[in-house]
Amino acid sequence: MALPVSIRLPLPPKPLVSDSLALLSEYLPSPFPLLGAIDRSIPIPIKQLVAEAPLNRFFAEAIADGEFDDFEGRRIRLEINGGHPGITFGFWAGRLRVLDGPGEATIRGSLLAFKTLAERRQDPDQLFFQRRLVVEGDTELGLGLKNLLDSLEWDFKLPKLHLF
Repeated sequence: MALPVSIRLPLPPKPLVSDSLALLSEYLPSPFPLLGAIDRSIPIPIKQLVAEAPLNRFFAEAIADGEFDDFEGRRIRLEINGGHPGITFGFWAGRLRVLDGPGEATIRGSLLAFKTLAERRQDPDQLFFQRRLVVEGDTELGLGLKNLLDSLEWDFKLPKLHLF
């Protein structure tokens, strides 16, 4: 006895809907305002435990090659629009460290802009010129980090964002 086979054809793209959602997710504040409260309630040692090892493994080759040496003792904050959540990190004694508090430079943007930057789907300079990513504070430090990340080789895809 044959089992019924279900065939699902992909639905045709709906550009108006997808473009509208992309625009909303890019320019509206984060639809998850509770993330900031959750972020503030997590102690810094837990954040360090979760984030430092993967960051240092991911950038191990660049760290070993001295690519991060210009950032020794400096603090940089990456922040989602609206002021949170965010992460401040620095480079001390050959390791990337998650820190508490503000950075000397802050790079701020939407979650989608950071995802686009990480996946290299758009030139980083365009993201800054279009004001999708903004550097505040020590702009030389922020742009130095942007240039360093742009010069490194990596290839990975982040999971699809479901903001709405």
